[in-house]
Amino acid sequence: MDLFFWLQALTVCLTVLILLFTFAGRVVGVKGNSMYPTLHNGDTLLLQSVGYTPRQGDLVVLNKEFGTFDEPIVKRIIALGGQTVSIDYQAGTVSVDGQVLDEPYIAEAMEEPGDIYLTIRELTVPEGSVFVMGDNRNHSSDSRDERLGAVDERYIIGKAIMVCFPFSDFRLLV
Repeated sequence: MDLFFWLQALTVCLTVLILLFTFAGRVVGVKGNSMYPTLHNGDTLLLQSVGYTPRQGDLVVLNKEFGTFDEPIVKRIIALGGQTVSIDYQAGTVSVDGQVLDEPYIAEAMEEPGDIYLTIRELTVPEGSVFVMGDNRNHSSDSRDERLGAVDERYIIGKAIMVCFPFSDFRLLV
């Protein structure tokens, strides 16, 4: 009788976990260093998928292929639909609607890109889209890349809410 009870309990728990991760959240691995120092290559993130509305500053995972990228990528939302982004490489700043962003999370001062695709310096983000950038600006392919540009919100898998592995990096992402 006890074995039957435990098998039922285990089945219910597994079913709840599968439904939770299928519909409410997901687990995604970070590949590369474009979000350093905020996230590291190999970090595993827990995402909020259901009921998420994009907000400026959120860390999101996108599932949009561009260039050589064919797996989900992690980026920070810089601007939302209707906002205008301006990038000044000489000053090393990013402005949204004329206001320079306070970005304590970036890895280092932004340099003039050498990549031929990083051509977008100013853009008014279309409604229903977001403009995203990596925190490691000098080593990130993001919305500055003409092949990606502003990203339709439907490509957002979810908002990163927690680093859950490795345990040494375990923390909530606010």
